[in-house]
Amino acid sequence: MHHAKLTLDPAFKVAPVSRRTFGTFVEHLGRCVYTGIFEPDHPSADEDGFRGDVLGLTRELGVSTVRYPGGNFVSGYRWEDGIGPVAQRPRRLDLAWHSTETNEVGVDEFVRWCRKAGVEPMMALNLGTRGIAEALDLLEYSNHPSGTALSDLRAANGAKEPHAIRMWCLGNEMDGPWQTGHKTAREYGRLAAETARAMRMVDPGLELVACGSSSSSMPTFGAWEATVLEETYDVVDYISCHAYYEEKNGDLGSFLASSADMEYFISSVVATADHVGARVKSRKKINISFDEWNVWYLSRFQNAAPPTDWPVAPPLLEDHYHLADAVAFGGLLITLLRNSDRVTAASLAQLVNVIAPIMTEPGGRAWRQTTFHPFAQASRYAAGDVLRVEPVSPAYETALYGEVPLVHAVATHSEEGTTLFAVNRSADGPLSLEIDTRALGGRRIVEATTLTDPDVYARNTADEPDRIAPRANGDVEHDPARVLLPPVSWNVIRLA
Repeated sequence: MHHAKLTLDPAFKVAPVSRRTFGTFVEHLGRCVYTGIFEPDHPSADEDGFRGDVLGLTRELGVSTVRYPGGNFVSGYRWEDGIGPVAQRPRRLDLAWHSTETNEVGVDEFVRWCRKAGVEPMMALNLGTRGIAEALDLLEYSNHPSGTALSDLRAANGAKEPHAIRMWCLGNEMDGPWQTGHKTAREYGRLAAETARAMRMVDPGLELVACGSSSSSMPTFGAWEATVLEETYDVVDYISCHAYYEEKNGDLGSFLASSADMEYFISSVVATADHVGARVKSRKKINISFDEWNVWYLSRFQNAAPPTDWPVAPPLLEDHYHLADAVAFGGLLITLLRNSDRVTAASLAQLVNVIAPIMTEPGGRAWRQTTFHPFAQASRYAAGDVLRVEPVSPAYETALYGEVPLVHAVATHSEEGTTLFAVNRSADGPLSLEIDTRALGGRRIVEATTLTDPDVYARNTADEPDRIAPRANGDVEHDPARVLLPPVSWNVIRLA
């Protein structure tokens, strides 16, 4: 059996927990919108056509923000197509996902759904095929109270009150050659800066996100961020990061350590941003919006046969997650929390059906994927301040990331209690974790749950939706505090 230990101390404060860490992403891609959040003929649908079962699961998931409408989709999107009488809305070809977009759902419907789900909308702008004027039009339509052509049009379309969208993404993945309207870093940086300045003339208090690299493996990584921030440093608040991970060639050990790459990504972008800040002599800090992250078996999509037609809401990117996926996912979530001093917003991509924690059947059932549970538990229990946790742990060698510890962990602390989130990456046995709680003034373990299964590739399905779900961990000692972490497991230990 492996043994590890760690210390919980309120003095090891990183930053306050940011609720925006628990954001997600809804793109007009596959079945995320249509038969995902929106399905008027579904038995649970409300008067606006939104699936009640998905709304309920979204609330249970603990989502704080939702980024919309893309993603690659946004770089060819005309936002005006999605407003006004539905019967008069045009159908368009979506080049990003080779689909037909009906525009039954647009900005007004999305914001209405957000209000019902209790989440903050986060809007992405098309800086691929469009630019400053269209961004200003959407801002005026969405946020201006009344008395102008576009704000009055919004009211006429049924939304009298402004949508009050505070956070805006200046395009999406503009470093990617796959992106409609792909640009060089200098071209994009200039356009993003000009758009940001114009938007701030309307509302100086907006929070704006510049596009960073779509992957740390991009050949322009680092240089892209530096150039973009040279142009935008004074007018944006965030630089974005996007990262996806999958198990390749049966290398489970490297996959479970994917968070090591995310840690590298974050530290590299922070260093680059601070270097640019020093060069431009600014005391301002640029934070990170990690507004796309997940486990995604991208290689399956890349190896699939290209479509020959233009279907409406075809099933795309519908990965069905197993236990190992959930543990790797939990490790990524721990890394985001560990970096809460600079990662103050994040968006799990995506919410429903498309590489998502929630799956649905058209006209039928909805259920929780394995990845649902780490996200929901972290959103529910992470409160107060993030505490730095440095486990003293055995390590193992990985093909991709070298030597990594078996235990990856973070904690949060408030007056109400302390919560430790930990993954055991070991595939060859349980791990006994000793927790030094002396600095907590007598707090004891009041609950410990674990997400595990003898089969690391076990999945949840519509017929067996709770195969993988958090269970009470019975292997707990109190003096000293000790918990037995099963192999390949996500664990939540609460103290009060």
